[in-house]
Parts: sequence; C-alpha cells; structure tokens
Amino acid sequence: MGNISFENYQLSDEIKRALSVLKYENPTEVQNKVIPLALEDHDLVVKSQTGSGKTASFGIPICEMVKWEEKKPQALILTPTRELAAQVREDITNIGRFKRIKAMAVYGKEPFAKQKEELKQKTHVVVGTPGRVMDHIERGTLVLDEIKYLVIDETDEMLNMGFIDEVEAIMEELPTNRVTMVFSATLPKDVEGLCHKYMKDPVNIEIASNEVTTSTIDHYKIEVKQEEKLSLLKDVTVIENPDSCIIFCNTKEHVDTVFSELERANYSCEKIHGGLEQEDRFAVMDGFKMGNFRYLVATDVAARGIDVDNVTLVVNYDIPMERESYVHRSGRTGRAGKKGKAISFTTPYEGKFLKAIQNYIGFELTEMEPPTKQAVASGQAAFDEKISGRRVVKNNKTARINQDIIKLHFNGGKKKKIRPVDFVGTIAKIPGVTVDDIGIITIHDNMSYVDILNGKGSLVLQAMENATIKGKKMKVSKAIK
Repeated sequence: MGNISFENYQLSDEIKRALSVLKYENPTEVQNKVIPLALEDHDLVVKSQTGSGKTASFGIPICEMVKWEEKKPQALILTPTRELAAQVREDITNIGRFKRIKAMAVYGKEPFAKQKEELKQKTHVVVGTPGRVMDHIERGTLVLDEIKYLVIDETDEMLNMGFIDEVEAIMEELPTNRVTMVFSATLPKDVEGLCHKYMKDPVNIEIASNEVTTSTIDHYKIEVKQEEKLSLLKDVTVIENPDSCIIFCNTKEHVDTVFSELERANYSCEKIHGGLEQEDRFAVMDGFKMGNFRYLVATDVAARGIDVDNVTLVVNYDIPMERESYVHRSGRTGRAGKKGKAISFTTPYEGKFLKAIQNYIGFELTEMEPPTKQAVASGQAAFDEKISGRRVVKNNKTARINQDIIKLHFNGGKKKKIRPVDFVGTIAKIPGVTVDDIGIITIHDNMSYVDILNGKGSLVLQAMENATIKGKKMKVSKAIK
C-alpha cells in the first residue's frame, strides 16, 4: 500500500497541490480502490467503515471531474445528518480549493431563503440531507439538469433514520446518464435493492472492517458500577492525559451530567447533543477543531461528521446499544495514520451490548484495571499543567489550506450589474497578481466576496482601495469570517 501515492492517478495540478497542502500523502485502501474507478465513471457500491478516508475517495474524483465553467450543480452528495453534510462540504471545498470548486450544504433548521439565494450562485457540488434536498427540488431552487455524479454516503444510516424513501424519490428526479456511488458500513437488503434498481453494473468494493478498527486504535474495557463512573472518568483522564478526548454518552441527560461535573473540576470542555440548536452544535464542533477546548462530551449525534485529526482518546462512558455505533465512536481516534485509544466503561448490566459489539468487530476488548490512587496522584501534576492550556492544533486541514487565503468584501453586487468576470478582469491587472491568485467569487444583490489566494490578499486589498470595477467605485474590506 505504502508505495502508491496520489501522483499515480491522473489528477490536475490544482488538485495535487491541495492534496499536498492537506498532507494527503498516500491513499488509504478505500481511496486506492475507489479513485481510479470513479475517474473512469463507474457506478460503485462501497462497503467501508467510517474513518477509512472515504470522503476523499469520492471527493477527489468529483473535484477532478467537475467543469469549473458550468454554473449549475454537477454533483449531489446525500448524507444522513447535518453534521456530516457540513463536514463533507468542508472536505470538498478544501480538496477543490485551488480549482475554485464551490460546494454548499443544504439541510433543515437553517433558513430556506438563505440556501435558495446561495443556489442562485455558480455551485459545483451540493451536499445535503434528503429532506431539505427534496424541498429544494420540489420548489425548483435546486436545478438537476447538469448532475453527473450522485453520492449516497452512509446509506445504511439513511435506512435506520427512515430516509430511504426520500433518497429513492430524489434518484427518480435525477438525470439517468449519471454516475452513482453508494457508500455504506453495512449492506442491508434494502440498500442492495436500491443499488440494483438505480445503478448500471456497479462495481462492488469491500474494505475489510477489522483494518479500520484495529490497526491504529487500541481497544480497552474497564468494569465499573454505574455510580462510580464519574470518579473513574476523572482518574482515567488524569492517567491518559490526552491531547484531545471525546467522551460518549447514550443520552443527553448523561451528557449534561458529565459535562457539569467536568466543568466544575475545571476541565477545558464543551458538550454536544441533539437537544442543542444547530448553530450551537456547529459552534462547538468548530471550537473543537480549532483547539479551544480539550474534552468534548457527546451523544452519537457527533460520532458522524467529526473529523478532528488529533483526538487521542475516546471514552465510551456508556456502552453504545448499537454495535455499529461502537465503530463510529472509536473511529474518531486513530485517524490519518496516528495511534489512538478507545476505553469503554462496562457495568454488569451491559453484558449483552458488549458481547454484540465484540462479535461485530471480531475481537474482544482488552481488560484494563481501574487506575490506582498512587498512579492518579503521580500523574496529577502533568495533568494539571496540560488542562489549563489550549489544545495545540497541529493538523487542522482547513486552517492549513486557508492560511494563504484572504476573503475580501465589496459593497456592490448584482444590482450594480457586477459579474465575476468584472472582478477577475480588474484584479488580474494588479501588478504581481494573476488569474491563478483569484479564488471563489460570490455575488449577492448588494455585496460580493472574492477569495484571494497565495498570500496576495493584502496586495489586492491595497490596490482595490483606489480602483474601480466596471467604472464603479466600491468599498473593499477584509471579510469577517
């Protein structure tokens, strides 16, 4: 595996450059099997666990194959949750950054009008949850004429959440001469039926699941009484002293209890569960990616769609009741080739769940003794020193690819008859700036945003303060996030 690199695939310089900045060096097994076939327009059914690098396996070929000039969406990616939609959109934007690929996410609990407005812009890739995608199709705000690629991600989860009818309804609306890729951790009969009905001679790819769960993650269990879990959690975090840790609970009540207890003990922590507003959930996820806090207490809502490189420890405060959840939770650590550890607290009543998990993953979790008082005492000083500081983010992909990019805000748009070519024409004439330094351009009625790449932002900002666009003087400033 190690000797294959992304250089082996016929990829454009812009995509290769992004992969290099994102530190994608060698393809994972799923990427190595999917990318060459996807580039040849094969329909694919891929059985692969989370954490195996599957987003890039479809994201790279899609970014490579979409045509930049085309204004209407060319790829549609369906995901079961809003978090995953946001994560996939971010990954596609990063991979397509230097090709100026515009990806947007559509999901519920966010104003429809705002999404409708954004869909009027040139958009290459739309990522969304089935309900909201169907809404846009029915209201004519998502145009499907140019869709060449359909990806259904975590299809088994779509089934569990009751979305499969909506997925089928969307497939009925799409052009038939498209490429369809289905990704699923398991392949239940309904999913197979869907593939059979809507796909053309799909190639089946199966990635052995034990690879994902074992090669980079050590799995442990500690037996404990329910009422002693909180003190055990504190002892374990002192001993392990992780750079970054996710603590999973089965209910939002448990999340609230654990979070309050850790906060009282001055842990740098936040919580996320389905009871929080969507905006708050995204703010917490962004904070975790940025390293604003070390400990995240979460329900399974966060197990999909968390792609944070440096999670060194996952604690199952409650054993998940569904065996697939165990794989999704533990798959948050040991990512990008780094080592990780998953520790599960098991009470005497949870034997059947534990057994189901062990049968599913094909091995037993290693028995671990609770930390001794002496061990906790000797680890306390190092723990206290680390807990007070921010988490160091060594590897935030989005920050890395955006570090040389500045977004500029102009106070004019469609109402002044301004088009993207007008910005390109003016900015590319600035000495020291070329067309390659101009990124995604978004034009609203009364304002516009232009991404300037390659560290040229300040230069463009200065030059544009006195320049006119299409003979019109516009105020320019650095956009706030």
